[in-house]
Amino acid sequence: MKLSLLALALAGAAAFAQSREPLVDFEMMTAQEVKAAIDSGKTTAIVYNGGTEYRGPQNVNGGHTLIARETAHRIAEKLGNAIVAPTLAYSVNDQRDKMLPGTIGLTPELFAAINERIAEQLLAIGFKNVVLMGDHGGGQKELAEVATKLDAKYSPQGMRVVFCDQVYAGTKEHPGAQPTFEKWLADNGYPSGGHGAISDTSEMIYLGQDKGWVRMDKLPTAVGDPVGKRDPNTPRVHNGITGDARRASAELGKKFIDMKVDYAVREINELLASKPAGAAN
Repeated sequence: MKLSLLALALAGAAAFAQSREPLVDFEMMTAQEVKAAIDSGKTTAIVYNGGTEYRGPQNVNGGHTLIARETAHRIAEKLGNAIVAPTLAYSVNDQRDKMLPGTIGLTPELFAAINERIAEQLLAIGFKNVVLMGDHGGGQKELAEVATKLDAKYSPQGMRVVFCDQVYAGTKEHPGAQPTFEKWLADNGYPSGGHGAISDTSEMIYLGQDKGWVRMDKLPTAVGDPVGKRDPNTPRVHNGITGDARRASAELGKKFIDMKVDYAVREINELLASKPAGAAN
């Protein structure tokens, strides 16, 4: 009996140890813990920008930031050598709307300057690589430009600054996780959608679980303006949704998040293994 109890205790301890996330969150670490992590090989810093904006009557305004923070943790854990910097809660956005007062945005210039400063600070305290990415369409161009500028400046010193676009839109030649998932939805009979629709809402249901990120009682009526050109004779819904979120689910959210993590990890590894732009062959 004693042996059985001991075995159960050991099994429980092992399960608890496995359930604990690795220490990858910069703002939840002490300075000494960050230093120890860098010394042990965690020399890549992930700067995943979020955003604050209206996103339908069912989703909280901080969705981009909440999604970015949780997804960044999963990316860092899978990479195994990364730490997640604090998530910036604002993106390039100018959707000032008193009927939908959920958006707080930055100008492109300010957003770029903030990310440039954060990246340089991370390099100054000991990180060797900084990965910039964003969960919002506004700011993708600026992040790419900042990464190009800083990579040219710091790569001769053995440090890298790169932009991971595959976690979001990617390019026409190499579509990222978002258009790939939207295509999967269409191929499987789900309605097309954009802002605050099935993709966003599914992510938030999955990642937020019982935290209240999605007002589930609003989901049965979560339909907004149609995607694409609107019939001028049809009144606008104007509720923060483009498309239809009613079939959103945790299962779809998991599929999308897993895709974003896989796309990001693959691209980050490829970017950091490649030579900087303009480097001698």
